[in-house]
Amino acid sequence: MAVERIDVTIAMAPGGTLTLSYSASGTISGVRLPDAAAPERTDGLWQHSCFEAFLRGGEDYAEYNFSPSTQWAAYRFDGYRAGMRDADIAGPEIETTIAPERFDLRVAIDLPAGATRLGLAAVIEESPGRKSYWALAHPPGAPDFHHIDCFALDLAAAMHP
Repeated sequence: MAVERIDVTIAMAPGGTLTLSYSASGTISGVRLPDAAAPERTDGLWQHSCFEAFLRGGEDYAEYNFSPSTQWAAYRFDGYRAGMRDADIAGPEIETTIAPERFDLRVAIDLPAGATRLGLAAVIEESPGRKSYWALAHPPGAPDFHHIDCFALDLAAAMHP
C-alpha cells in the first residue's frame, strides 16, 4: 500500500471557519494524484484520490470533497443518502504540498449551522488502480462514509478538550 498513514488536524476560528489539514504519508509516487486544475465545483471527485469531510447536526448533513487537483464539491442531504443537492457555498481555497513521502492538503470551510458531529475520510487511488478507503470510523461491511457510525468526532469535545 502506497499510503501508510493519514493524519488530520482540525482548527476552529471564531465565526465558525473550520480548517482541515490532511496529511497522507508513505510512498507518494505510488499514489495517483490528479493534475492541477481550476479550483471549481466538480462532481465525482470521490472516484479518485480525494479527501472528504462530513458534518451533521440532526438527520441532515453536509458532504465536502477536496481533490488534490484543487477541485471541490459540496452537497447537502436531508437524511442518510436522501435529498442530495449542491450545497450553496463559496468555493473553498485548497492548498496542497507534495513531497516524496508526504502529501498535504489544507482547506477552510464555513461550519454549517447546527453541525455537532464530524466525519473525516479519504479515498486513495494507487498507480495500479487499487483504492483504499480511510475514515475515523467505518461501519461493518463495505466502506460507507455516509453511515452514522462515520460521524465519529464530537466537535464540541474536539474544540474544548
